[in-house]
Amino acid sequence: MASKLETEVEVTSPADKFWGSIRDSTELFPKIFPQHYQSIKVIEGDGKSDGNKSAIDMVAGVPFVKFAKEKVEFVDDANKQVKYSVIDGELLSYYKSFRPTLQVASKGDGVAVVKWTVEYEKVNDEVPPPELIQEMAVQTFKDLDAYLLKN
Repeated sequence: MASKLETEVEVTSPADKFWGSIRDSTELFPKIFPQHYQSIKVIEGDGKSDGNKSAIDMVAGVPFVKFAKEKVEFVDDANKQVKYSVIDGELLSYYKSFRPTLQVASKGDGVAVVKWTVEYEKVNDEVPPPELIQEMAVQTFKDLDAYLLKN
């Protein structure tokens, strides 16, 4: 049975700018987060459309995941939302399915809210919920916000 984990992070970057950086994460994340991302390579598609597949290599020492292959399930630029699924990598030894959704919404006064939700199904009852991955996502959003405010 699938479970869900949700979090929201308020950022001070404008929603359009933050969303644009999420859409360009294949190129941006390895540059601005070299402590986490060794590389992100588009292996199918244009890097931004439904059906796109990317391979993510994490830096040694990043907990839980060294490699992941993701597929974009759908993108809605008008509503600043993307849903993807992990289709290969260590994560699937813990979760039968792992499907994050990210949405950026303007809150007014230049403030935006990033909502990150993941639907997942554990391979067994001993596997914990993906709270560590949630914490990494939250930290990434905060660090990305700080980067965008400087650049």
